[in-house]
Amino acid sequence: MHRAVLIMFVAMSLIPAGDSAGKLLSGTLGVAPIFVAWSRFAIGMVCLIPFVPHDAYGLLRDWRIWVRAATLAAGISCIQVALSTEEIATVFAAFFVGPLVSYVLAVIFLRESVTWLRSALILAGFAGVLIVVRPGGETGIGLLWALAAGGCYGVFLTLSRYLGGVGTPLALTLTQLLIAGLILLPFGLSNWPQITPQIAALTLASGLFSMLGNLLLLFAYRLAPATRLAPLVYFQLIAAVTLGWLIFGDLPDAAVWTGLALIIGAGLASARLR
Repeated sequence: MHRAVLIMFVAMSLIPAGDSAGKLLSGTLGVAPIFVAWSRFAIGMVCLIPFVPHDAYGLLRDWRIWVRAATLAAGISCIQVALSTEEIATVFAAFFVGPLVSYVLAVIFLRESVTWLRSALILAGFAGVLIVVRPGGETGIGLLWALAAGGCYGVFLTLSRYLGGVGTPLALTLTQLLIAGLILLPFGLSNWPQITPQIAALTLASGLFSMLGNLLLLFAYRLAPATRLAPLVYFQLIAAVTLGWLIFGDLPDAAVWTGLALIIGAGLASARLR
């Protein structure tokens, strides 16, 4: 169990690290966010192909697999646009509207059971998101993109639970990378930047950190029950705050700290209920 927890902490640090590299590309170096999103899928796909058996490609005949990958492509594209203008911790906080969307969709379409306590915790987490986003107040367009990314990710999570039995985790990961990369290919190529050593290094870091984080997540779930590791997913928010401070010198204000505390607290309690 201790090994799985350590792997989870590394995985949940690598994912926001990949987004930090993406923010440096789009927010500092002027690289188009859509290119950052496409390159992430392309790099992940190239790294994963040697380890996936050939029968995994049979999943590409299932139209539901394409819908799932399309929602992920939309979500990653939206969050890259958000990161180009907003602080990484704020973007991640708004992005965590995804679990609420997934919960509602799972109840409606997957007929999952509803409990008053878990519903209350989900609403508390949503209240934390609202405190961060501050609708009607200081909401920037970037935070709206982050909310859209969270909505797409909520749909992706629901589809992943629905389709979890159609293939292995590695096969499903490969299909989402391959299809999303194909969908975004025209946009990525049309926004190809002038490649410098710095842009090349950050592009590679963005793709590798994201891919490794998600692979380590799958590996951790093989070592320990998902119900015991689920609370650690919220370590992403802590990692995002830390990286935002170390790399960009950004520290959340009092309202964002309050929202983050609500999101993390409600998320940990909800995960423990499962």
